[in-house]
Amino acid sequence: MGFNCGIVGLPNVGKSTLFNALTATQAAQAANFPFCTIEPNVGRVALPDDRIDVIAGITKPVKITLTQLEFVDIAGLVRGASKGEGLGNQFLANIREVDAIVHVLRCFDDPNVVHVEGLVDPLRDAETVETELMIADLESIERRVDQNAKKAKTGDKEAKELMAVLDPIYAALKSGKPARTVRPADPAADKVFRGLQLLTGKPVLYVCNVEEGAAATGNAQSERVVAKAKAEGAEAVVISAAIEAEVAGLGDAAAQKEFLESLGLKETGLSRVIRAGYRLLNLITYFTAGPKEVRAWTIKKGTKAPQAAGVIHGDFERGFIRAETISYNDYVALKGEQGAKDAGKMRSEGREYVVQDGDVLLFLFNV
Repeated sequence: MGFNCGIVGLPNVGKSTLFNALTATQAAQAANFPFCTIEPNVGRVALPDDRIDVIAGITKPVKITLTQLEFVDIAGLVRGASKGEGLGNQFLANIREVDAIVHVLRCFDDPNVVHVEGLVDPLRDAETVETELMIADLESIERRVDQNAKKAKTGDKEAKELMAVLDPIYAALKSGKPARTVRPADPAADKVFRGLQLLTGKPVLYVCNVEEGAAATGNAQSERVVAKAKAEGAEAVVISAAIEAEVAGLGDAAAQKEFLESLGLKETGLSRVIRAGYRLLNLITYFTAGPKEVRAWTIKKGTKAPQAAGVIHGDFERGFIRAETISYNDYVALKGEQGAKDAGKMRSEGREYVVQDGDVLLFLFNV
């Protein structure tokens, strides 16, 4: 089960620098001119999670495998992208494929780094990108409304169900609001909503790229973005992409920690970005633990045990019998599986069990 976040924004805001640091590679060329990134670069990054080290300390496995997220570095967008300006068509096609958007906003002044709008203003930049996405969505929805409105009036059941989802989206987009503001709560309607692949239907994380001196505190520009995110019910993270690039280049964990502490930082901004992306996609982690391997697995919050087993292998879901379950806290407090068994804290859960974040699971199946 893959989950990915598309890194978007105007040219020269630090997208590729952020991507390079996230993936600790130089896969994305970083340069001071627009459209440096043309083809989307893809990298997988591990989710920082101290719990897996604690479990491994008890189990002493041969191997530890962390859960991962995929990040996609997408070409910079400019005004008119919805009409094909710049690399607009390619940008829009790439962003449709991601699960969530990481919107990088430039919150620093630097005369040596050009800005396509001539002046740094992260809220204007956010509006520029959002407007282009809304225009593209509006054109898509208008076509669907034209195709289905007449069918719905004749009593066509499928068309009526689709129009029940399209109408509020159409109204929101025409009033200048993104589609995600009217995402349906009903699971069946939400499935239809997701099938539309709307650009503004995706959850958004704003990343405020600030100068090095403001990495620990933020600045006036980032404060404006944080306020915007709060008003929208979205998330925002403040980082300095330049610092993150330096940290990634150090390699050694001890050297990285010392460098961060010298700047008044407790952890990398990238760790916060990765965790925020995880929350944005409504994901949780469960663990499997044994002498060969301790491994973290990613699932959507609310996933039931058979489907969680299916993340490991389809046969586990098809032949699911039960899940031997220990909560993370019990596993740690009782020093592992045997201690939990002896204390009666290992539970046998069936098909309707909703897996909880941190569960340590052993699946029994028969195919």
